[in-house]
Amino acid sequence: MIKNDLYLKALRGETVERPPVWMMRQAGRYLPEFIALRDKYDFFTRCQTPELASEITVQPIRRFPLDAAILFSDILVVPQAMGIDFKMKESVGPWLDTPIRTMEQVQNVAVPDVNDTLGYVFDAIELTLQKLDNGIPLIGFAGSPWTILCYCVEGKGSKAFDIAKSFCFTQPEAAHLLLQKITDTTIAYLKRKVEKGVSAVQVFDSWGGMLSPADYQEFSWKYINQIVEALSPITHVVVFGKGCWFALEEMTQSPVSALGVDWTIKPELARILTNHTMTLQGNFDPARLHSTPETIKKMVTEMINRFGKDRYIANLGHGILPNIPVENAEAFIRAVVDWKPNAEF
Repeated sequence: MIKNDLYLKALRGETVERPPVWMMRQAGRYLPEFIALRDKYDFFTRCQTPELASEITVQPIRRFPLDAAILFSDILVVPQAMGIDFKMKESVGPWLDTPIRTMEQVQNVAVPDVNDTLGYVFDAIELTLQKLDNGIPLIGFAGSPWTILCYCVEGKGSKAFDIAKSFCFTQPEAAHLLLQKITDTTIAYLKRKVEKGVSAVQVFDSWGGMLSPADYQEFSWKYINQIVEALSPITHVVVFGKGCWFALEEMTQSPVSALGVDWTIKPELARILTNHTMTLQGNFDPARLHSTPETIKKMVTEMINRFGKDRYIANLGHGILPNIPVENAEAFIRAVVDWKPNAEF
């Protein structure tokens, strides 16, 4: 039994004394102990070495009273496992020497045995669970098929992913085949994570907001929903689509346990769009962690009061930025942990 199951209670829609709190990218670049490892080992070495990945996962847990840990990894380990050779390029980010641009390339993409290609992730889960010692839940994650496609076709990060979008619109057959291959691999990957002991999984649709509502249904949600339907019978599934508030009504019809929202939507509207029935997660602007600890506490208190304490997970509206002072991250977490009903500031 997990000692602190506040996060799981929120996912089940149970009444709680306060909302649980964790932060996307909480195991990461704002922590000095993370920077020390980053300076020693390259990015994918950290992801692919179970001892390093598990150590990075628990670094923020040692510092802060967080209610969940999220396994340190990257969404691009899935396409790497499929034979798509991503690198992490200095000052550029994700990089693919030969982007996927043709049907022939798509046909050559493998749907691997995840036990062979992603075993290091499953080993990292085992090590991390030992370190957590049933203290808090561990979250596993994957990127959405659309978000993975964006990197595979573009070959790197982008502000608009125009090449990826034009690929989908000019070669829809190839796009849907690639999306399905990513989906099948992701389902197998997340199922294995659940077997290894994660308490919930989250699907990150970082670039869903690049699509129109109609195109979102065709090229993103259709595939995310396959993942949700495959995983929801065996674990809690959280879906976070950045910039995807327009799809909240549709998402609410699926068997998700929670939906993440970013800072571009008011809590009240998010509740209306999800019919007041859904656990919501978010939606503090990560850049707002540059504010003073005093201001952060005030804004977090207001955020909780507006969402309501039940069916709510306090989090950022995207990943924490690398230049956030550690004390400001702590102020965010403490503001949630210290929140009381009818709290004002």
